[in-house]
Amino acid sequence: MQQPPAPAFPFRPRISPAAALWGVIGLGLLFAAMRVVGTLGPAAWRALLPLSFVLMVITPWVLLSKDGRAQIGLKAPSRPLNSYGWALAFGISAATACFLLGMALFGTTADNWIVSVAASYQRAMNTTGFSLPMLHLAFTLPAALFSPIGEEIFFRGVLRRTLEMRLSERASTAWECGAFGVVHLCHHGLFWGSTGLGVHVLSGAIWVGLMAATAWGFAVIRKRSGSVFPAVVAHAAFNVAMNVGIFGALWF
Repeated sequence: MQQPPAPAFPFRPRISPAAALWGVIGLGLLFAAMRVVGTLGPAAWRALLPLSFVLMVITPWVLLSKDGRAQIGLKAPSRPLNSYGWALAFGISAATACFLLGMALFGTTADNWIVSVAASYQRAMNTTGFSLPMLHLAFTLPAALFSPIGEEIFFRGVLRRTLEMRLSERASTAWECGAFGVVHLCHHGLFWGSTGLGVHVLSGAIWVGLMAATAWGFAVIRKRSGSVFPAVVAHAAFNVAMNVGIFGALWF
């Protein structure tokens, strides 16, 4: 049986395979550092978080050829109605599971990852005088746009395709999902305390596992649809559903 032709090299001709791999890894580390500083650093540096997502979106147009952008899923999905339906269902279900597990294990203590996300919202801006619906909109709209688009294009797209140049499909998925989980430690797991940087060891480890497992679901959606856009929808649904829990049950 004739084997299908191998995908064309996705990067621009002037970038070698080795440079492509290390360049994408370096970009991932840069985006992670921007995320950590933008989340845990002083207020003056908060803009680094959304900026990192914008740079993730730009990356394919800087590094990849037109064919390479198609390879990472920047194209219409197959069976769009089915793909987007499953994406919405998965995103909402995964967020609900994370919320309920956090409440069951840790209640409203600082070990609950949802409490940490709510606290990060309060650090991000002065919420005094804002109604609950206004706050919900102010935090949910960016959460439904910036991180879903940027992270899915980078993790499920650029990083995944680069890893597949050297690793198997399963190994590439494991590495990109693991990286996705680890970078979310800045949202829960790492924190600034009175004595400096602290770690929620148990709940932080669970949170990383939950984020990696959720990312694996996004990766399955990306693979089955042939497009990164349903994964973006799943990610956006996750963030919106998470904020429904925060502002419906945990806002304080």
